[in-house]
Amino acid sequence: AGGAVMRDLFEHDDGGWLQDVPLLDRLVTEKLTAQAEIIGAEGWKWIEVAVSFPYGATYGLREIEGEPIDLSAEEQATLDGLNAEYQQLEAEYDGADELPDEVDQRLGAIETAIAAFEQRPLRYDPAEVAIAGVFISVGHDGSLDIERGYVRPDDEPPKF
Repeated sequence: AGGAVMRDLFEHDDGGWLQDVPLLDRLVTEKLTAQAEIIGAEGWKWIEVAVSFPYGATYGLREIEGEPIDLSAEEQATLDGLNAEYQQLEAEYDGADELPDEVDQRLGAIETAIAAFEQRPLRYDPAEVAIAGVFISVGHDGSLDIERGYVRPDDEPPKF
């Protein structure tokens, strides 16, 4: 009887857990909308939200340049510590066929923490933010994909 459960899990005829597509869409939309509200507070002129945008959605839009926000001394120290720990663990287990679970999990946690530092929002000129917008969609891996800083031709300041 043990094998039946696995087989049922992968039956193709009933679509399994993805049967409730409207629920999934609603959850995704809620997540996107919540993020849009947070980003809206940054002062952008418009925010467009979709599960995915068609190829070329940004065609003809000018992208404004943002500057990375400098890390504080504390943040830099944290980042340096994470990088050092990662390198130490890699060196320690160099050549090992398999990493112990806790080491593997720790390396994953360090990668996630480092990625968060690298994905910090950029600092934009407030005058440009006032005429630019943001696209929020869902990335291939299910995480939110946030593309800030696109100016539509209609929103460009008049050139004298």
